[in-house]
Amino acid sequence: MTIEYMKRTRAYYLALGYDRPYVWAHFDEVPFSPLSKPLTQCRVAIVTTAAPFQPDKGDQGPGAPYNGAAKFYEVYAAPTVPMPDLRISHIAYDRDHTTAKDSGSYFPLAALQAAARSGRIGGVADRFFGLPTNRSVRTTLEQDCPALVALCGAEGVDAVILVPNCPVCHQSVALAARCLEQAGIPTVIMGCAKDIVEHVGVPRFSFSDFPLGNAAGRPHDRASQRDTLLSALDLLERAPVPRTTKTSPLVWQGPTDWREDYSNPAKLSAAEIDRRRQAFDAAKDAAKSAR
Repeated sequence: MTIEYMKRTRAYYLALGYDRPYVWAHFDEVPFSPLSKPLTQCRVAIVTTAAPFQPDKGDQGPGAPYNGAAKFYEVYAAPTVPMPDLRISHIAYDRDHTTAKDSGSYFPLAALQAAARSGRIGGVADRFFGLPTNRSVRTTLEQDCPALVALCGAEGVDAVILVPNCPVCHQSVALAARCLEQAGIPTVIMGCAKDIVEHVGVPRFSFSDFPLGNAAGRPHDRASQRDTLLSALDLLERAPVPRTTKTSPLVWQGPTDWREDYSNPAKLSAAEIDRRRQAFDAAKDAAKSAR
């Protein structure tokens, strides 16, 4: 059974003392743009919620604690060559069951480049794009999405793969996918929070039932990352209607209780809940200062 992330995060933040439950975005209608040419002729771009490494912003290495100072607040574009150094230390990925040591598990550029070399796609866009993780749906829709659509249009991409990490990341990329589709750019989301993406409503969703932070495949498993990417490309090419979800047959190879552990207040002591509340407040203050 998959994690109900909306329900789990609500219980978690209530336990920490935040008594205003988050309201997740939802739409009844879903835009849908088919590919305008065969996928073998398409230039494909990646949209990520990962952040470029900033040496002056504290610990952003594998397993680093939440680091609000390393967040970014505006859509960015960066070259795909050479391979960028992206981190997810500021994201609420599943730190209990993955360390983010392998960027290939959350940023599928190497797998996409291999798909281009094999002829599965026409090519990889010269730039990839970063999308901020904004809790504000209004900010995402009115500020971030138009900026992303403009950058993708200027890049001349034919299709976009969006890869989120944390729960709110999944909402952000879902909103972005909708706006890209409205602009005539086909999309597919590679993600792990099924309930959030489907609640928003998107054209195509390639779902992996893995701990958050591994939307592009299992870490240090190139075959898994290749198959996860190829499955998303297949969905991009063949989805007949909007709201099409394709579930990966791949199984997480770590401990089987990872679903029970993620942000589960029932498994935390009162002292640990208090510690996490203090750490979260401190990180929020650091993020406000950085912003």
